[in-house]
Amino acid sequence: MTTGPRRALAPGAWYALILVALTNAMSLLDRQILAILAPAIKADLKIGDAEMGLLYGTVFALFYALFSLPVGRLADGWVRTRLLAVSLLFWSAATGLAGLASSFSLLALSRLGVGIGEAATQPAGTSLIYDFWPKHRRGFVMSVMASAIALGLGGSLILGGVAAHWWDTSYAAGSAPLGLSGWQFAFLVAAAPGFVLAIFLWNLREPVRGQMDGIATAPDPHPFRASLALLGSVTPGVHWLGMRNRGATGGMVRGNLAALGAIAGAAAALTAISSAVSPKPHMLLGGVSINPHALQWSVIGLGAFVIVNLMQGMKLGDNQAFRVITRSPTLMMCIAVGTLQSSLNYGMMAFNPSFLIRTYDLTMQQTALQFGLLSAGMGIIGPLVWGPLSDWLNQRFPGGGRAWVALFAMGVSPVLSFWVYFAGDPASFYTRFLLYSFILTGWMPPLYAIMYDQVLPRMRGLTASLYLLVMTILGMGIGPYVVGLLSDATGNLRTAMLSINAVAIPIAVLMVLIARRAERDEAGLLERAG
Repeated sequence: MTTGPRRALAPGAWYALILVALTNAMSLLDRQILAILAPAIKADLKIGDAEMGLLYGTVFALFYALFSLPVGRLADGWVRTRLLAVSLLFWSAATGLAGLASSFSLLALSRLGVGIGEAATQPAGTSLIYDFWPKHRRGFVMSVMASAIALGLGGSLILGGVAAHWWDTSYAAGSAPLGLSGWQFAFLVAAAPGFVLAIFLWNLREPVRGQMDGIATAPDPHPFRASLALLGSVTPGVHWLGMRNRGATGGMVRGNLAALGAIAGAAAALTAISSAVSPKPHMLLGGVSINPHALQWSVIGLGAFVIVNLMQGMKLGDNQAFRVITRSPTLMMCIAVGTLQSSLNYGMMAFNPSFLIRTYDLTMQQTALQFGLLSAGMGIIGPLVWGPLSDWLNQRFPGGGRAWVALFAMGVSPVLSFWVYFAGDPASFYTRFLLYSFILTGWMPPLYAIMYDQVLPRMRGLTASLYLLVMTILGMGIGPYVVGLLSDATGNLRTAMLSINAVAIPIAVLMVLIARRAERDEAGLLERAG
């Protein structure tokens, strides 16, 4: 039943927005702190840029993406405030585990845990906030989320760099308590605030689902059962039992097996190519000797197969959601754009501190304070300008107004990056980075607002999970690794980082198409839903 969308804020909207935004900030802080600590970790664990890219992107990405599916489904049926609180506790504990890591394997296990815990942040947080804020204010809402992400990003550099430097200068080699290095202490410090924030989230009032859109949403009687069923439907191996139990046709099973064969073949080919470009010695992971390139592409292949399983499982188990999502060209193109842009952003972000330290002979502390403050400041200011601007433009040019803002940000920033990363000294780099980062921050608020308005309220958690799965596996999972691979192969980190800007070309083409279709596809939402 529909009653028409509301335009007034729900009670507690600002408080809820602050808490969810802080949760996003903590997510990025605990995820991104690895970047500033990379030089120290590499020295202690005797690993290269490709392995750091694997830790930063691939290991985290698989579990972040995989578990975003069941928690996204849980967010569509259970108490989202409780889900966010429990998730925050889990990933804070996993971040603390990195403070005890003395090997690549244990650090990888920590990143795995952070990925699992953080998987609920976007699906549950977006779904929750959209039931406090009306549709015409959601560009602003997403701009606050983007600003919080920037706060976490900048905060991770500052906190990580300063904490590690203080610890290392306070204790001579071998004299530190428990034998901890500075980078290990930094992980322990980063983990602490999450435990406090979780208490506030647990006590936040849960809003009525769908109230701001005027679309009544019945309670889910069995949210955990549905969540576990979704996890089973996408987990490789187990998913075949689910397909049989839900009446999959022989054609669907054959298609699933064919996709598995194609993905395995592609992973083997990419492993061979990567090994030829940048040969790497085998690493020990859980006592098993493995080619790091094989690990990278096996994980990416596994994630790609999970995407196939998700779409087939959705068609069998929730055909309405399958129709709403797959029959919106705008939504599918938004997912593609977000994935390509994430490969670029994460590829650059993973190595920005290393670039500054190597190129300009800065210390970790200098980089943390200077670049961290700059990144946080511009990342907060930029979205708060672009989000409301996209709302204003969208009311005058429905559908296209937000899309043109995103296109400007994603089309101009790659061109500016060449000017920025060829700066001759740190002062010039930071001055140029001001304009570059301000423009770059304009892509996320409008793109996300377009995407989530393409589905029903009960599908926002699932849509966020689908987006996270694709974006994380094919964006975050590939971008940092490719940059690290090219850096090891060429010995030139600047060239490797700038090469990733090639994805801006398909992004621009897709955004033009989104601008032309967004309003039409949003208007057809109820028709797609049947």
